[in-house]
Amino acid sequence: MESVMPIVNLRKTKVKKLEMIKKAGMNPYPAETKRTHTIEEALAGFDRLAGQKTKLSLVGRIRSVRGQGALTFLHFDDGTGKIQALLKEDKVGGKNYRFFLNNFDIGDFAEFSGTLFTTKRGEKTIEAADFRILAKALLPLPEKWHGLQDVEERFRKRYLDLIMNPEVKEKFKLRSKIVAELRNILSIKNFLEVETPILQQIPGGALAKPFKTHLNAMRLDLYLRVAPELYLKRLLVGGFEKIYEIGRCFRNEGMDAYHNPDFTMLELYWAYQNRDGLMEFVEETMVELVKKTKGTTKIAYQGKEIDFKTPWPRIKFKDLVKKKKGADLDELFKEECKKIVQPTFIVDHPVGLASLAKAKEGEPECADRFQAVAGGVELINGFSELNDPLEQAKRFKSKLSQDRMDQDFIEALEYGMPPAAGLGMGIDRLIILLTDSHSLREAILFPTMRPR
Repeated sequence: MESVMPIVNLRKTKVKKLEMIKKAGMNPYPAETKRTHTIEEALAGFDRLAGQKTKLSLVGRIRSVRGQGALTFLHFDDGTGKIQALLKEDKVGGKNYRFFLNNFDIGDFAEFSGTLFTTKRGEKTIEAADFRILAKALLPLPEKWHGLQDVEERFRKRYLDLIMNPEVKEKFKLRSKIVAELRNILSIKNFLEVETPILQQIPGGALAKPFKTHLNAMRLDLYLRVAPELYLKRLLVGGFEKIYEIGRCFRNEGMDAYHNPDFTMLELYWAYQNRDGLMEFVEETMVELVKKTKGTTKIAYQGKEIDFKTPWPRIKFKDLVKKKKGADLDELFKEECKKIVQPTFIVDHPVGLASLAKAKEGEPECADRFQAVAGGVELINGFSELNDPLEQAKRFKSKLSQDRMDQDFIEALEYGMPPAAGLGMGIDRLIILLTDSHSLREAILFPTMRPR
């Protein structure tokens, strides 16, 4: 088995072992396995399978090996669980036993066939009558506490992070569960999931700087979308009433704990609904989502307890932000949001900060807008959608350059869009909260990283 030596030398040794496996007539990378049970299934049915001496085949990555003369104990896991295997020299044969010791290593994928039993120490074990290599690893796994101390290396080589840190794998399983449950809740509430273009001729829906590309077939410059908003509103014009999209968006701007160049966003639109009705919907949906994925409305986040129970307090933008001379209003708002722990709605933003939102009736200087904040994280942005084509065109002209003016969207509005409310939610930020993560890089499998 392995000894402590430089990785380059270890790799050379492993390549030699690979050649020995081939010379023995074995395929070190077979396409099929003889797996009969997952490890989870074997452990769940252990008493029955062991009692009946059922022969089964289990597969997985070897995680540890301990030799004791004519006996070798090892642990391996398959992603569903971990189990011990026992190889006896007199059971598998002396030649095969030595072949295993000489050519199999920690990190290799292998198949073990035999029967289950419990050791004197009470450990559930498969006594292998046969074994087979499934994939020979040519690089050694890092040590648990020393090999992945560099946090950035964990993100660059997420596959090693997942191998060595089971809690990371569980976090991303929870991410998948959260997104699946969100889709299920929206489906039950009769929202239709749709897909809109990622490649767009005009990047609309947000003021962010886009990524530019070129379509050779049409000799056409295109942009990766910064938001799906304007296409989703076209669908409201077309007659859809309750729609949403969960997808990737791309913004060529700064990076920090809450911003990554590509990210996942939920955008949702509801015809014949207004801001206040949508806020109630957000409260109900978030409570349901948190309960179904966490088992309670309370979560722990960065040493603080957050309770999503309703009703959430509402604070007017002007009461949250006390304007300082020469200070940027939006930056002041972001700083104040960091201080908000419990789920809270910020409402009635200046209309200049929401170019796609209706102005409040009777308060034309305020947008009929809300933002939901929890744990200091800006989570959801929503408002009553502006559907006056003339007012929308006027705002576009005051905010956008000529090449960012989406005249087709204005034309769509001129055919009539029903009153509606809409929201955008950063899925990655939601995952940060519900998995108690420090930053987006902890919540995205493969975050954008600088080259070494």
